[in-house]
Amino acid sequence: MLQVLQASQKSLNENGRTIRLGQPAASPEIATNDERAKSCFVHESAYVDEGVEIGAGSKIWHFSHILSGSRIGKNYNIGQNVVIGPDVHIGNGCKIQNNVSIYKGITLEDEVFCGPSMVFTNVYNPRSAIKRMGELRPTLVRKGATIGANATIMCGITIGRYAFIGSGAMALEDVPDYALVAGNPAKRKGWMCACGIQLDFKGEVALCRACKRRYTKPKPEMILEEEKEPADESTVIGP
Repeated sequence: MLQVLQASQKSLNENGRTIRLGQPAASPEIATNDERAKSCFVHESAYVDEGVEIGAGSKIWHFSHILSGSRIGKNYNIGQNVVIGPDVHIGNGCKIQNNVSIYKGITLEDEVFCGPSMVFTNVYNPRSAIKRMGELRPTLVRKGATIGANATIMCGITIGRYAFIGSGAMALEDVPDYALVAGNPAKRKGWMCACGIQLDFKGEVALCRACKRRYTKPKPEMILEEEKEPADESTVIGP
C-alpha cells in the first residue's frame, strides 16, 4: 500500500507521469508521451501488485485488487471490490462495476462494460480437490460489448463486438456481434446499435432512432464485415 501511495505522489510531482509499479522507472521517451500525460488514480484502500501496468487516466476504487502481470489500458474505471488477474489484459475505456472478478484467461477489448456482480468463469468443470489451472478456457469479450448485472459468462466463448448480454443471463456459447441475448440459457432476442439502443428492423434495414446509424442484414452466404462500409453506408450485422 505504501508503494502505491508513493507512486501516486511521485506521479503528481512529475506532472501526471504514469508510474509503473514493480518495474524500472520509465525512460524519458515514455515520460513525455502525450498518451501518458494524465496520472492514474488508485484509492488508498485498493491494492496493486508489483508488475502491473496501468494506463493514463484510469481509476481504481475502494477495496479492489489488481494481481501481478495484469495490463490495464487508458481511461479505465474499476469499481469497488473488484479483483483482476493475474495476467489479465484489459483494453482502453472499459468500465468494471462493483463486485466483479476477472480471472486469468479472460481478455477484454476496448470499451467493454461489465455490470455489477456479473460473473466470469475460467475452468469448465472445477473440483476443489483437483487442480485444473492448466485447463483454463480463454474467454474474449470484444470491443464495445455490454454485460448486464448478475449475468454469468461460461468460459471458452467469445462475446462479439457491441453485443449486449441482458441482466441475469447465462451465456453458454458465442454471442454474435451486435446481438441482444437474454435468459438462461441466453438466447438472441434482437440486435443492438453500437450506441446501446435496440434496433427495429423493417425488412432488411434498421435505422437507429437515437444516433441514426443504418444497419442491414446480410444474405445467408455473406459474412460479417463490421469494419467495412458497404456501398449504401450501412453497417452489416448478422447472421
